[in-house]
Amino acid sequence: MTRESVVLWAAVGLAGGLGAASRFLLDRLISSRMAARLPLGTLVVNVSGSFVAGVVVGLAVGGTVGDELRTVVAGGYLGAYTTFSTAMYETARLLEEGDRRIAVVNLLTPLALSVVAALAGWWLVA
Repeated sequence: MTRESVVLWAAVGLAGGLGAASRFLLDRLISSRMAARLPLGTLVVNVSGSFVAGVVVGLAVGGTVGDELRTVVAGGYLGAYTTFSTAMYETARLLEEGDRRIAVVNLLTPLALSVVAALAGWWLVA
């Protein structure tokens, strides 16, 4: 293992820790202020993370950002920041509670908005 790969590995791990902490704090902040059946904190986290991912990938494709920075930000920080597994858990919980309509909204809305956000981020820097 080269020194560069060790540094990259450590940077991805550190970025992932920061991303997870950011997700937790933002989700709690939103959830504590907005009581709703739809998990709005998770929605905001996933859509905002997708937008930033679109920006980072757009910059990388354009040659403005190198592969290492893209890996640290998109793979490390945003990989831990976005939380589609939590969205799926929340959807299953809504189904278990018998709230099928909100479960379907919780399944489809974040997916659609996240794709649009990623495309918007890419478009912004293209």
